[in-house]
Amino acid sequence: MKKQLRLTPIAALLSAASFSTLIATPALAQSADAAKPDAVNLERIVVTGTATGGSKMKQSVSISTLEADQITKQAPTSAAEILRSVPGIRSESSGGEGNANLTVRGVPISAGGARYVQFQEDGLPVLLFGDISFGTSDQFLRADYNLDHLEVIRGGSASTLATNSPGGIINFISKNGSEPGGAVGLTLGLDGGRQTRMDFDYAGKLGNKTRFHIGGFNRVGEGDRKTGFNAASGGQINGNLTQDFDAGYIRVNFKALDDNTPSFMPVPVYVQNGTIKQIPGIDPRSAWFIGSTLTRDPVFGKDGTMVTTNPHDGLHVKSTSVGLESEFTLGDGWKVSEKFRKSSNSGRFIALFPANNGDGASPTTSTTFTATLFNTSIDDLGNMVNDLKVSKSFGDAANGKTTLTAGLFSSEQNVALTWFWNQYTIDMKNSGAKATLATTGWNTWGGCCVRSFDVQYTNTAPYAAAAWELGALTLDGSIRRDEQRASGWAIQDDPATQTWDPATQQNVNYTVSHTSYSLGGNYQLNKDLALFARVSNGVSFSADRLLYGNPLDGSVPVALNEVEQTEAGAKWRSGGFSLFATLFNARTAENNYEATTQMFTANRYSANGAELEMGYKMGDFRLAGGLTLTKAKITASNDASTVGKKPRRQADVVYQLSPSYSFGPFELGAAVIGTGKSFGDDANTITMPGYTVVNAFANWQVNDRTSVSLSVNNLGNTVGYTEIEGDGHAARSINGRTAKLGLKYSF
Repeated sequence: MKKQLRLTPIAALLSAASFSTLIATPALAQSADAAKPDAVNLERIVVTGTATGGSKMKQSVSISTLEADQITKQAPTSAAEILRSVPGIRSESSGGEGNANLTVRGVPISAGGARYVQFQEDGLPVLLFGDISFGTSDQFLRADYNLDHLEVIRGGSASTLATNSPGGIINFISKNGSEPGGAVGLTLGLDGGRQTRMDFDYAGKLGNKTRFHIGGFNRVGEGDRKTGFNAASGGQINGNLTQDFDAGYIRVNFKALDDNTPSFMPVPVYVQNGTIKQIPGIDPRSAWFIGSTLTRDPVFGKDGTMVTTNPHDGLHVKSTSVGLESEFTLGDGWKVSEKFRKSSNSGRFIALFPANNGDGASPTTSTTFTATLFNTSIDDLGNMVNDLKVSKSFGDAANGKTTLTAGLFSSEQNVALTWFWNQYTIDMKNSGAKATLATTGWNTWGGCCVRSFDVQYTNTAPYAAAAWELGALTLDGSIRRDEQRASGWAIQDDPATQTWDPATQQNVNYTVSHTSYSLGGNYQLNKDLALFARVSNGVSFSADRLLYGNPLDGSVPVALNEVEQTEAGAKWRSGGFSLFATLFNARTAENNYEATTQMFTANRYSANGAELEMGYKMGDFRLAGGLTLTKAKITASNDASTVGKKPRRQADVVYQLSPSYSFGPFELGAAVIGTGKSFGDDANTITMPGYTVVNAFANWQVNDRTSVSLSVNNLGNTVGYTEIEGDGHAARSINGRTAKLGLKYSF
């Protein structure tokens, strides 16, 4: 289904710049007073989730900025893993390079993906919805040499300045050719899975006012676990061309991504007295069950024919996009900006999920287990998005400066996927397991999951914002009216005839809307201390997770997921020490469908907490730290037994600590990321233990152009559970130890 786009809070978070920011590059704009060391980079100009760009010291939102060079030093294994160092962000990056579960500030993770947080590239959403089953935003996002920096806003005006983002916005901002030169790098995997990766980028000028940047990567190897074959292969290339004018610029950008990566699912475990136990021979840090005997998987296609697929392809994503961006200052305080992008997104999600923890009488003695092969065709997740914004400023800060902004966001998002899940009998072995077809998709889990759907979601969102600045005081407010129209169909199979059953076809035709708001203020007591507060309301619309509940033909109301937040905090620096602290309260009302349990839930949640981010500089020593304290509970539910319980996977304490030291051309550093215990289910019967993981790095600047780096993820080879099934039969851990050696040449 394709149509043409019609353009037409008491408490809060502490704003954060992660450990990566603490060894910061110079801010884009600094006052003379701010020239002294600032480990949290409070003078960094930010543009994400704010009506007008300004420094973090002056913004009334919690925001972190991560610079590309420090991200590179930490050698994260995925885009989602970068975010584990940001206070307030809960990133379960244990699934590989896609399908990560992510949220903020005690807002629940009750479904896969990132329902309340929007992933952006250069200010536009990667996908309009963050929690599409088997089609999450991070799947179509790769961090490489193209990345200039990352801006992460939590809560606040994210509710009103983007769609489906009441929890926050994560904006990957690309280099744009403003700094000529380039680099080429080679990375070799030394432990865990073997992988070779080549990165490059180059920027230059074409005439006095024309500049470009292009970059990308290519890789081949096993990935981050020993899979026995090249489970990771592919890459991307993207770039942009900018024409500068005296009053602004016009930029054309493009991206082409074609990448295969392994997906790491939960592995069989068992629970004894509420404690997770490993099954002998199954290591949750390294288990891999897709081996040489599972090379073909027959599935039923959208067109009604059987298709043979290769499970070794894992998560295969393809994305091509082209965009246009412009910004002009028109004089007399007027400014206009326009961002447009058209993307084609498709692929296939294949991953082995344990349906039980053993086919015998006991998990500890079973020789086989039954597993469902999630084989989902990502037929079409393409989209077209446009954001047009006009602003007018008048007055000045000394006498009162006002900036009024009006904008219109419009988008079309296709959500078309086809499910067909066969079941296999798998040897209870950590690797090299034999796989035998046990049940075809027609009968898997009672024939629940042979599905195909094709729905288009059209969203129109006018928004407006006003900001007033008088001396040290800044007040701002914004409002957004989201209206979503959905049209399309969903169909299921007839197991008896093994065809699509017309009687099951559900027509989708409804409209849903919501008005969001955000009000905030910031007062700078002096150049080194500022206080801020904000109250916000926002919404996240659902897409495919609504398809198997109430009728969607407009005859009954459509459920929304609504978040209300209050926050207040302080930003302070003294000498080499900086601190960004926030208190927060978040209240969430949501409805959800979970594919693996086939259960519908309707819950309300409340979370109170605090975020602290600090940084310290002394000579060649740097220290960054973050702490998030959260007290969350389920306040209402269609399952009354869970009321008053803690939401699943929500720890009371999460912390980050990142020291580094430079001596001459050498730099040594580490990132320590820890989490307290949490419960694996909403009934609070299964405890997931707390854990601490250490990532370490060493860099040698050989000369002005050449550097060598060694990075080790999970140095202690820690088992860290990030999720467990509600009945306790399967759990997912972070990966075991991996090491990478890198060589980079800049020119």
